[in-house]
Amino acid sequence: MIMTAIPASIGTAGISGAGLIMLSMVLPSVGIPLEGIALVAGIDRMLDMVRSTVNVMGDALAAVLVSASENELDLDCYNRNIKE
Repeated sequence: MIMTAIPASIGTAGISGAGLIMLSMVLPSVGIPLEGIALVAGIDRMLDMVRSTVNVMGDALAAVLVSASENELDLDCYNRNIKE
């Protein structure tokens, strides 16, 4: 189960709508029938929006941290855009 769930969780956040497809891979490996997807399909759209938001925010934070560690972050430009 772990060998199926880890790649599924890594790949799901970056692709919109991939949650249900990955869920169809994980459910049979834990012994839940494929019809269990119907229970999640109703709320998957909201979960997908949250996953995408967290993914984008994490990517943006990583970009700022790397640029700051490389002394490439222009703080004047960064702060000016926040105040506007």
